Amino acid sequence: MTKPLALVTGASAGIGREIARLHAARGGDLIVTARRADALEALAVELKDAHGTETRVVAQDLGAAGGARALIDAAGGRIPDYLVNNAGFGGTGAFTDRDLDRDLAMIDLNVTRLVELCHHYGRAMKARGSGRILNVGSTAGFVPGPFQATYYATKAFVNSFSQALDEELREHGVTVTVLAPGYVETEFADVAQMRHTDLVKAGGATAESVAEVGYDAMLRGDLVAINDRRLAAMLRTIGLAPRRQVLKMIRKRQQ
Repeated sequence: MTKPLALVTGASAGIGREIARLHAARGGDLIVTARRADALEALAVELKDAHGTETRVVAQDLGAAGGARALIDAAGGRIPDYLVNNAGFGGTGAFTDRDLDRDLAMIDLNVTRLVELCHHYGRAMKARGSGRILNVGSTAGFVPGPFQATYYATKAFVNSFSQALDEELREHGVTVTVLAPGYVETEFADVAQMRHTDLVKAGGATAESVAEVGYDAMLRGDLVAINDRRLAAMLRTIGLAPRRQVLKMIRKRQQ
């Protein structure tokens, strides 16, 4: 029996690595990609020893120009059963004080590469008549984010795009799930220079628990997966609050 194949981006750490581990534990094979070859190779050895998983390692900078095409070529024409778009990064600070190239690179990775991979593999899955796509968005995508303006906006795109794409593809046997977690305890906070913020100091969920919520939601074909019920309830009501009040509340948590 052929094992289900998952392609996971951003698989060297955090949610991506935990989804790869979970998929392997449940009997699947993998294509994993991230910049850090040593971390990916170590993961491949770990999963081979633990589960007999066959893992193709693609060490590259997905955010670089041509990154999506390079990954597609490295996959060797294989069409995964599951596509997990997890790669991304954030950054804090007043937008006009931030390095513009850094924010444009954020858009390239968080948005453009995700769209490119969804287009290529979504088309192939549609032709095949089956497939599952999991896009890692964020609860940040449901509200504007002062002092993380670009990051919040990229996740708003992912949240919206994923749901629209699901509506288009579902009738062809392909589902798209957006995983929208709150703050997760990963190295993301270090890359985004967020350790000083109230949001991070309050603590968050583990990458393992969020990965399981997202993976299982993808298998069920859920539209949106939020790992925290209280957070989901808050998001349903926050739209009723005055927008200026919401902006000030979020600003306080980011500074």
